Parts: sequence; structure tokens; C-alpha cells
Amino acid sequence: MGSQLVADLTAMVGVWQDHLEAFAPDGTALSHDAHGGVPGPMPYDNLVYIDFDGTTYRQSNVVLSGRDPHVRSFQASVHDGVLTFAKLGPDAPDHVGVSGGPGIIWFLARDISEGWQNYSEPDIITVTGDRRTRHTALWRNGRLARTLAVTGTRRSSDPTTRVADDPRGADGPVHDTPHATQVWEDT
Repeated sequence: MGSQLVADLTAMVGVWQDHLEAFAPDGTALSHDAHGGVPGPMPYDNLVYIDFDGTTYRQSNVVLSGRDPHVRSFQASVHDGVLTFAKLGPDAPDHVGVSGGPGIIWFLARDISEGWQNYSEPDIITVTGDRRTRHTALWRNGRLARTLAVTGTRRSSDPTTRVADDPRGADGPVHDTPHATQVWEDT
């Protein structure tokens, strides 16, 4: 494949511990995110398992601390140099991953759709060795609701085995079955 996107997705393979913080549009730290795909207290930590074989991308986010246990899994595949996610939910626009240049990946909607008016949260991810950042801006019902700042550290280069402090336990599959979200439906 040889594309920059494939190189950067490959650089993200592993298990990451991400620390997530949410902010109001004026920069005030939020103690609760009422608008995200999974509302809840802020800040919190996730384990993020990322597996990529050059074509198929799988990601599972597992709440580690700061929120009730929860797992969200996603799957996508690379076609013509663009990562295309499996449908994320009813009325969801097609979501893609594209290169923003070396070490930079964007996850965002391919097209602006009616569902985009209800929920849009483009992500920009930067990867530098065993560190990564992710920044998002979230629009709900056509209005800017909050931003998100995420810092992550790679804990393992093997995304096929659960880390010892995974709240689901050490045994079992890393990835859960992807489930549709309802955030793009009219509210």
C-alpha cells in the first residue's frame, strides 16, 4: 500500500492509555460531558487497543478509570488510500480516516449530511513514537458543544492480548462486537 495513512495507522498499533479532558467552547474544563457519544464524568482514562494489518483496522476503547465500565469497538478498512469505517449507526454519515501528512490522521465524515447536523466530532490524531494526541470539536444539533483533548502513551506494542489492569480481566478477546450508536438521529 505504501501510503502515508497506512504508515501512520501502522505506527498506532498497540495498546494505549489515553487521558481524556473536555472543555466548553470558552476553554472552561468540564466535569461532565453531556454531549459525547457516551455521556459521563470528565476527565477519565481509556485503554485503547489498536490493531491494523495494512488493510483492516480495529479499535476498542475500554474505560480504565473515572467512569463506569464501558467498551466501544470500531472496525474499518483501507480502500484507495482512505480508511472507511463500518457504518457507525442509523443516519450516520460515512466516516473515514485520511492522512494529514506524516504522523497526522484525521477521522471525520466523508460528506456533510443531515445526520452530521445532529452530531459531528472530527478527530485529529498525531503520533510520535510512543506518544499520541487526539483533539476533537463536537457539534450537536448544528452548534459547537465542546472540545476534547486526549494525551496517550503506548503501554504495549501487542494489541492482541489484554493488559493486566484491563477492567474486563486478563482473559478474553481484546475487541468487542461493534455496536451502532444513535447519536446521528434527530433529537
